[in-house]
Amino acid sequence: MTSYRHHPDRIAALVQDDRVHRDLYLSEEIFALEQERLFANTWVYLGHASQVPEPGDFVAQDIAGRPLLMVRQPDGAVHVMYNRCAHKGTQLVTDECGNTGRFFRCPYHAWTYKLDGAPLGVPLKNGYEGTQLKACESGRGLSVVKHVKVYRDFVFVRLADTGPSFEDYFGEVLGAIDNMVDRSPEGRLTVGGGVLRNIVHCNWKMYLENINDTVHPMSTHESATKAAEALWEGHAPTDPKPMAMEQILPFGSGYEFFDRMGGRVFANGHSVLGVNFSIHSNYAQLPEYETAMRAAHGEERAAEILQRSPQNSVFYPSLSVKGSPQAIRVIRPLAADRTLVEAWSFRAAGAPDLLFERAMSYNRLVFSPMSVVAHDDVHLFESIQQGLRAGGNEWVSLHRNYDPAELAQPTLTTNGTNELLMRNQFRAWARSMVAGMEAAA
Repeated sequence: MTSYRHHPDRIAALVQDDRVHRDLYLSEEIFALEQERLFANTWVYLGHASQVPEPGDFVAQDIAGRPLLMVRQPDGAVHVMYNRCAHKGTQLVTDECGNTGRFFRCPYHAWTYKLDGAPLGVPLKNGYEGTQLKACESGRGLSVVKHVKVYRDFVFVRLADTGPSFEDYFGEVLGAIDNMVDRSPEGRLTVGGGVLRNIVHCNWKMYLENINDTVHPMSTHESATKAAEALWEGHAPTDPKPMAMEQILPFGSGYEFFDRMGGRVFANGHSVLGVNFSIHSNYAQLPEYETAMRAAHGEERAAEILQRSPQNSVFYPSLSVKGSPQAIRVIRPLAADRTLVEAWSFRAAGAPDLLFERAMSYNRLVFSPMSVVAHDDVHLFESIQQGLRAGGNEWVSLHRNYDPAELAQPTLTTNGTNELLMRNQFRAWARSMVAGMEAAA
């Protein structure tokens, strides 16, 4: 069995210019290294500030095997700390969200902490007199995450002390978050309608690749689109469609449609699919909403926001954003062959309820465990994961539209069916995995 730890050359060799090795999807050692390196060295989405609106509100989330707490402070700021008592390591909260009041209290020995993690009190205080408790880590309170960025209420963390700044890491792709938030005439989104969670028995990179794959819908989702077309048969092209039809029928658009859709890649694995148009571009217009948008943002910016509806924008390695409808997917790896996918909907402040209904409808139709679309993908993800374990060919092809010139262009606009968007993810994966490993080799 190949060993990858301390061998950056072997890790880098898994990603070639136009194909990747199956160990990327199968190796538990590679998965462990990803947790230690990739997800610690990059900026990873934690949650949305609207999930913690009041002081003491918290969200508990695991990032790369580290239990974290996102907490609203009395001054309105959002802090992120490790969900670990400084005494014995007990997790302070086990609920995924809630309100802790004015302080956290460890359920084991009742040590207490302020909302910012500072120590507040310990039982049997006299017993610590003359000891070194205050001088050591256990006496300083909860460990805080130093590198936290709240960008338009989207909360990201970088666990490693060294690495790129938030702005340098994401760069131009942040425009996709701007586009979604600015769909609110008030410039504000709130999470609504709960979350849809799927645990998919496949590697997380496979799921992320599929977000940039426009060739599979015609075959993978043929049954869903054919059923929708049959139900809609006899209607004129100009007939107003029910919301479900408006959202499902475009999945059956041909290869030429998806190719013209266009895509763009950025440094560090990020991408935007659908730079020209997407299956979301032709939702029914809402004149009163558009008037409110022009009043809020001005004629030019409002037109720019409303006319731009990318299919998916990937904030590598953990977040996929849809500006319209206002929805995101969060990819949370659990094991080499197990991935948790969360789908969240957003309400745009000052916008009509119909926009929120579209987000809810889309997530239910496409990403719910009981949707008419997601189960097609899940079936094939699990099939691929099984197939890769078989003998024979050890490589996965990413040759479609490969051009050696792309290697020298970190930002590039291309056709929508180009596997460049996936190659770009894996090149970023290799760079993050081996960065700084040379000295240890």
